[in-house]
Amino acid sequence: MTDSLVSEKSSRTRNIILALAAAAAVAAIAGFLIYSSICPCDRTPGGILFGDRVEEPVSDWSFANQVPLCQLQIYAGIRPHSINLNCMATPTGELYLSCSFCDTKYWAGKVGADKPARLRLNGMVYPVVLNREQNPALMDQAWAARVSKLQVMSGPLNPAPPPDAPRADRWWTFRVVSAI
Repeated sequence: MTDSLVSEKSSRTRNIILALAAAAAVAAIAGFLIYSSICPCDRTPGGILFGDRVEEPVSDWSFANQVPLCQLQIYAGIRPHSINLNCMATPTGELYLSCSFCDTKYWAGKVGADKPARLRLNGMVYPVVLNREQNPALMDQAWAARVSKLQVMSGPLNPAPPPDAPRADRWWTFRVVSAI
C-alpha cells in the first residue's frame, strides 16, 4: 500500500468515528430531553422541569396545598436532577418541602445554604431558593402543615399519617422562598 492509500484509509476511519460520536451525542441529548419531558415519575427522578416560568415573586404559597405533589429541580453538578415530593404551606403561607429518611436521599446531599432550584406546581415553574430548616419549632410547624395537607391530598404512594402523628426522627424539611 502506498502512503496516500494508508492516509486516505486513516482519514476515512477517523471521519467514521467522529460521525458515530456525533450521532451518539445527539441521541443522548434527545433521549435526555424526552426523559425530562416524562419524568420525574412516581419515585423515579427526572431531569429538566419544563413549564411556564412564573416571573412574579410569591409570598403566599397556600395554593401548594391544593396540589398532591410538588416537583423540584436542582443541579447536581452540571446535570439537572428533578424529583416528586411533598410540599406544604403553613397557615401563614410559608412553603416547606418534606423529606423522610432524607439523610439517604441523593438530592438532599446536594442542597446547601441558599440553593437555587426550580419548583413545578400545576405546570407552572417557579424559581426558588432552598434552605434546610433545623429549628425544631419551625420544623414542627412544617410537620403540622404536612399532616394537615395529607389528610386531604393523600394517595397510594403518599398515605395520610394519623392527625396526631409525632414528627419522625429522620424527617427533614426545607424552606422554600421565591427567588424573584
